Amino acid sequence: MALLAFGCTTRTALAAAPFEDTIAQRTQACTACHGQQGRAGPDGYYPRIAGKPAGYLYNQLINFREGRRHYGLMTGMVDLLSDTYLMEIAQYFSSIDVPYPAPSSAAQLAATPEVLRMGQLLVTQGDPARQIPACVQCHGQALTGVAPNIPGLLGLPRDYINGQMGSFRTGQRRAHAPDCMAKVAQRLSLAEVNAASSWLATQALPADTHPATSLPAPLPLPCGSAPPPEGAKP
Repeated sequence: MALLAFGCTTRTALAAAPFEDTIAQRTQACTACHGQQGRAGPDGYYPRIAGKPAGYLYNQLINFREGRRHYGLMTGMVDLLSDTYLMEIAQYFSSIDVPYPAPSSAAQLAATPEVLRMGQLLVTQGDPARQIPACVQCHGQALTGVAPNIPGLLGLPRDYINGQMGSFRTGQRRAHAPDCMAKVAQRLSLAEVNAASSWLATQALPADTHPATSLPAPLPLPCGSAPPPEGAKP
């Protein structure tokens, strides 16, 4: 009887525990897939969202809600949420500053030196003859993104980058027009996409992993997903 009474008391205490109405608790549905503190899921499919620019995270939540990105679980989670609440979620994860995992090795990815060289050239120089800008022209010289709207490319698994580029190529992932990433993805061959993603996945993060505050030059392509600063000429 004493044990039974103890068990009942314990259950009552647990049931009466106050709900901790914090943004950390309310976003546990996010971290269930994107990993603790948004560090990334263990399978490489759910990307890191910690430390990403708030504007970028907000835009992606809106894109899921409005059908420009397609993943039923995400759409179901954000479908009824207000713009204000989506921005609160975006700002919360953007503010989380936690270490990145170690990069993949070339051996892990079975990436040859030739593939990595091709990837490095595309990421750092692009291919002007085919109007393919270098990744660094938009995503920052350090490839850690540019606030408020452009994400970093380092610290992402190769398979995730390949998957997103494939989605841009096929229209499964879209942004506000003009959709610059769709244009870039469609101009790259599958081999080039794999080369760029392989090189990116093998690069260590710089000492300062925060997004840059600005780009040194205007974007090389009009980009609806990264609008120019208010008041700037299009």
